[in-house]
Amino acid sequence: MENPQYPINNMASTWLEKLKEAQKTCLVQDGRRKIHFTFKDGAEMTEEYDLQTSELVVRRWRRQGQLGGAGKWETEVGEEVVPRRMEMEGMVESSSNPIFTRKDIKSKFQWRVRNLPYPIEIYSASLDESSTQVIIRTSNKKYYKKFTIPDMERLGLKLSADQIHLAHANNTLIISYQKPKEILDIEKQLQEEFKKMKATSDGDMDCRPS
Repeated sequence: MENPQYPINNMASTWLEKLKEAQKTCLVQDGRRKIHFTFKDGAEMTEEYDLQTSELVVRRWRRQGQLGGAGKWETEVGEEVVPRRMEMEGMVESSSNPIFTRKDIKSKFQWRVRNLPYPIEIYSASLDESSTQVIIRTSNKKYYKKFTIPDMERLGLKLSADQIHLAHANNTLIISYQKPKEILDIEKQLQEEFKKMKATSDGDMDCRPS
């Protein structure tokens, strides 16, 4: 999967090799390329890419539970899938609570926090002492959020505070982080591999390059 045109570090090479060795199936459906990875350790990952833009829309993980059974799916990118237990029990979650989701664009990691009405001057962004987590807070102490960027962690890359950008519109805080060259190089290599995969619109099939 590696291409000498796009030099990468050792951790990136290890991650690419892990993706290469995983069992893969793919499906083209609803304007998306949907890829399912099963890794040697039993973990699973699903990704969905927009066919027009090649942008990542969804990434979810399922790892084996402590007792060996399949765990729950966890969302890394895209809208969280949450069971509607409260609604079934006749309870309704407040629609005014902040909702944090990740939705990347090609050149940036990006997150949106809906239901935050405060002006842009209220928000600030910083990094924790290890430079591995982003911290978002408001000066009125109404919102606080700390989160990592798993893509950067997998490659062993530290975060840089000057790459964080905040914007606000329509009661939504938009947090952007410029993707470093290492991430862009890997994504380019992966897209080249995806284009070689055999896919079907009728069901899953082997996704090994033809």
